[in-house]
Amino acid sequence: MTAHDQMRAMLDQLMGTGRNGENNKFQVKFNDPKVCKSFLLGCCPHEILTSTRMDLGECPKIHDLALRADFEKAQQSKDYFYDLDAMEHLQAFIGDCDRRTESAKQRLAETQEELSAEVAVKANSVHELAEQIGQKLAKAEQLGEEGFVEESMKLMEEVDELRKKKLEAEQEYRNSMPASSYQQQKLRVCEVCSAYLGIHDNDRRLADHFGGKLHLGFIKIREKLSELEKTSEKRKEEKRNVTRDRGGDRERDREERYRERHREQYVGGRELDRRSKRHRSKSRERRDKDKDKDSRSRSYRSRSRSRDRRSHSRHSGSGNDRRRDRD
Repeated sequence: MTAHDQMRAMLDQLMGTGRNGENNKFQVKFNDPKVCKSFLLGCCPHEILTSTRMDLGECPKIHDLALRADFEKAQQSKDYFYDLDAMEHLQAFIGDCDRRTESAKQRLAETQEELSAEVAVKANSVHELAEQIGQKLAKAEQLGEEGFVEESMKLMEEVDELRKKKLEAEQEYRNSMPASSYQQQKLRVCEVCSAYLGIHDNDRRLADHFGGKLHLGFIKIREKLSELEKTSEKRKEEKRNVTRDRGGDRERDREERYRERHREQYVGGRELDRRSKRHRSKSRERRDKDKDKDSRSRSYRSRSRSRDRRSHSRHSGSGNDRRRDRD
């Protein structure tokens, strides 16, 4: 994105679609069914998880910063209850992600060597201490980058204490099983983002995971969903009252038809995974086509140069023959 495009996006975000009397490029309003309501609230998984291992590709609905600005301005005078639509979207996504996490746990249980109850407790203790170290390291680095040096140093002191506890826990775990079994990597699944974590992962690897865009993105999505669910019953009651005031059963029926017609566009993690795979597959196909096009272009240029050299050689030869005839 050029500097001009970045400036234009900032103005759209601040002033909406009406700046300078312009219409937005999609020619729709923020309340159009084709507009992503989760994006308007800043919690669409397509946007949050972009450029991560779980990049979902482009959202099937419209994302436009100018429309978000229009919505935020209109929301001050009228409640549109888009938080309920966003909650359904995130519930479907997180529900499928949690099912995928359980499936990954089941696969590990079937493929990894089963530990005794005592050894499993010690292994879990190592895992938990390692996760705490990784989380605090990531937080300390973030605070250091933001200029909060004292807070960062306090966290690093806590990390040192956790490292000592982890060494003791690792020693107990090592002494409770044969050396050959200890060397095998014992994996567990991250409860937040479904990534695999190993018992022998070093602190740097864990800090990169817990401070990475994928893990932090899932934390943001889950926290937003939890926030929306806390007020969902109250918000639903408020919406029913508003609908009753606006027109009773007819307005409610129209709302239900609207929700049913566009419910399929709020898909969960499993469908999003399929779309992500299609997105990556199409990207590879485009790259392959570009390579073929470049190859054909180079081959064409090479043949053109060869024809030009042969043509020049023939013209030179005929010119020499004519000069010999004149002599």
